[in-house]
Amino acid sequence: MQIHISPRNVKLTAALHGYVAEKLESLEHLADGIIGAHVAIFHDQSRANKHAFVVKVHLAVPGPDLHAEDHGHELYHAIDAVVAKLDTQLRKKHSVKTKTTRAKARKAKVKRLTVGV
Repeated sequence: MQIHISPRNVKLTAALHGYVAEKLESLEHLADGIIGAHVAIFHDQSRANKHAFVVKVHLAVPGPDLHAEDHGHELYHAIDAVVAKLDTQLRKKHSVKTKTTRAKARKAKVKRLTVGV
């Protein structure tokens, strides 16, 4: 997976890059086909300290892409929250795909059994 990080008013350190990469790579076990991720990290000094950091992630996957955004008073907490949102979205996408596949298989089986009678 390719990871592109765009910092705005934040210094991109090796530790920050490594942390973001580690968190996003943990999502790969949910979806094998993750093509890439674009992460935008903002520090808005005009906002209250409570929500000073904004993290937006665009995850390129087969089918519709996934987006998540979260605010936080600490950068690492905001990153964790965004990854949790993406985790939920990927799990839901996988569940819908599995449910659809099983429903199609069930219909095909019923059709096969009724044709033989």
